[in-house]
Parts: sequence; structure tokens; C-alpha cells
Amino acid sequence: MKMNKTLTLPTLESVIQARKSIENVVNYTPLQYNARLSEKFDAHIYLKREDLQPVRSYKLRGAYHKIKTLFSEGRTSEGIVCASAGNHAQGFAFSCKQLQIKGTIFMPVTTPKQKLEQVEMFGGHFVDIKLFGDTFDASKKAALDFSETFGAAFIHPFDDVQIIEGQATVALEILEQKKEATDFVFIPIGGGGLASGISTVFKELSAETQLIGVEPKGAPSMKTSIENKINTELTEIDSFVDGAAVKKVGDLTFEICRNTLSGCISVDEGKICETILQLYNKEAIVLEPAGALSISALEQYKTQIRGKNVVCIVSGSNNDITRMEEIKERALLYNGLKHYFMVKFPQRPGALKDFVLNVLGTNDDITHFEYTKKNSRETALAIVGIELSDPSDFEGLRQRMQNLDYFESYLNENPDVLNMLV
Repeated sequence: MKMNKTLTLPTLESVIQARKSIENVVNYTPLQYNARLSEKFDAHIYLKREDLQPVRSYKLRGAYHKIKTLFSEGRTSEGIVCASAGNHAQGFAFSCKQLQIKGTIFMPVTTPKQKLEQVEMFGGHFVDIKLFGDTFDASKKAALDFSETFGAAFIHPFDDVQIIEGQATVALEILEQKKEATDFVFIPIGGGGLASGISTVFKELSAETQLIGVEPKGAPSMKTSIENKINTELTEIDSFVDGAAVKKVGDLTFEICRNTLSGCISVDEGKICETILQLYNKEAIVLEPAGALSISALEQYKTQIRGKNVVCIVSGSNNDITRMEEIKERALLYNGLKHYFMVKFPQRPGALKDFVLNVLGTNDDITHFEYTKKNSRETALAIVGIELSDPSDFEGLRQRMQNLDYFESYLNENPDVLNMLV
């Protein structure tokens, strides 16, 4: 498959130049060996800790390189503008303050409060935040309209050659830090800027390395586009992995990734949540959902990576602590440990006690209960959430519920109802 010659593509030389332009601002992040993951997968697993950047994500690399380039060319006199779900906005804001350029940032109304506060902190009085729309795509349209109206230069979060060059500097560091050959690199994908940059460098300097793009199951825009052989816009996405949830990847990033990636896979959001909790509990590493994507993909490649040298790009740690309950809930659902039922209760005293004694297993726990007595019928419905200690206990629980005539319906199989509960 040939590259589209009408697009300006990053080169190894341009990436090396980008590194020089950002070296005084961006951290040279560690490539850490992870003993737990290495033992689990019988491989040599290394984490590239981009969560340790000043803005806690790799996005600073591309944003600063792009903005500094425009600044040096005298193209920022009317200000600059961007759209972002969070991490690009922080890199943008940090760059504005460093270079003392006025910037405007359009962010979705759904952006976690923690990310909004971080953007304000990094940018100070050099940035103006405007909340618009429910998704990145809506914010992007508003930012482009602003750019056209006021002449501000638009700083794209991923589909820009200089953004890609900045992100590609991650790969230069990995190749310096990892002296022996790297067999696999797992790269999170939202719009594709990081994957495009890393693959550009690796294809030049380590062509034998397999590059695996990883997306959330609810927003597999790159995977879908590669399968369709054309850049494809998704009709709907799940915005839970907010740092990697876009309906359509960039034309430039698609062109690069479809020619350079060895594979592109999607990971269930519940698996991502499980990874976040494990890293927090076992290694005290705090990651946002997008930051955990690459590690979450290892399970799907456990056979291929056995005995191999593997690098996972840990892309960011801007996680709002208030999301942890939802993250825990999604992980429990994914692992078959949390179940919701519609339960028929006889409207008599002691009915709940009988349910607890005769239906629940020894280690089962009711964690959700919604019931209101509204009529004088013999039975009434309640929504009951039950947490198990072992997923194998589920069938016994359901059977006892049916045998004793408590069972009405199983809500985990109804996505619309489950979304309201979670």
C-alpha cells in the first residue's frame, strides 16, 4: 500500500529537529521495567511513563513543538485556538504560558472538572476556556469557527505534521533507553498522532518491531478505518475513555497508521478499568482510562509476547478521583462480579430477610437496592445489585432466585437499563 503523496509526512530528520525545539520544556521520561506484568505474561514488559510529563501526558510534546514553530514564523499575532477533551488542552495551555501567547481552548461540557482545573492552572491568564458540546468533535467545530472568525491559528490535537513530529520524540527516547531490540510496542490511539509519530521513527530505526495500536471498544475509529480501507467516521462513540474517544481519526494519521501499524485492536472499557485499579493498588500508579489502554491490550497478545521485549506507552494520568467509583463498578461488571436483577418481592414483613437468608450465597453482598411500596398487590418489583466474590457463584445465585420465585429479569443483559444504573 502506497502513501498518499499529497500529504506532508513526518520524517526522521524532522522528528530529530522537533526534539531540539522541545528539549528544554519536555521531560525525558523513564522507561521502567515492570516486574509484576513481566511475570504475569512471561515477558519483559517496560512502561514508557509519559504520565510523568509536567502536564501528566505526552500531549505537551506535539503542542509545544507546533506552537513554537508558529511563534518563530510570526504566525501567532492573532492568537491561537484548540479543541480538546483535556490532555491536548493542558499541553496547549502550558505552551501558551511558556511562550506568552494568548490562547483559546474549546472543551466539551462533559470534560472532567479535574482536567478543567488543570488547564486553568497551566495556562493562567494566557488562556480562555470555552465549554461547548458533548464531544470532542462538537468542540472542534466551534474552535474552527472561532479560528475563521478571529484569525487565530488552529492547533489540531493530532492531524498535523508538526504535532506528529513532537509526539514522535517519544520513540527516539525509547530507542535510546532500550539497547536490546524491542519486539512489540503497544500504543494508545485516539486521533492517531502518537501512533503515527512512534511508527514513523520505528519504521526507520527498528523496522522489525511490531507496532500495535490500541483503542477503546466504544470508539474504534482507527481500527474501523483500517478495516474499511478508508478513513471512516463512527456514528456513535462511548466517551468514557475521554482521552481516546473520537468519531474520526485524522486523514494524515490514518494514512500513516494503515501503512505502518502491525495491528490495531480494541479493548473493553471494563478491562481498562480493571487495569487502572490494578496499577493503583499494586504499583501506586494513577492512570486515566486512555493511559491504561496499552497495558490493557497485553492480554490479547499474551501468546505472541511470551519471552519478548515489550514496551507499553503509558500516555497520561489526568484522572478525576470522583470517577473511581464508576471505574470500580465497570471493572466488577467486566469480571462478572457485579450483577443487577429485577426482583419480585412478596409484600409482607420479612420478605427481604428471607431473600438474604435463602437466595444470597455466603460471600454475596447487596450493594444496590431500589424499592418503593406503591400499591397493594401481592408482589412488588425491586432493583437489586449484588456483588460476588467469585464469578462462578453467579449461576447458583440466579438458580436459587428462580427456584424461590424471586427472579423477574437479569438487567446486565439490558445495556440501556445498565447504563442508567452505572
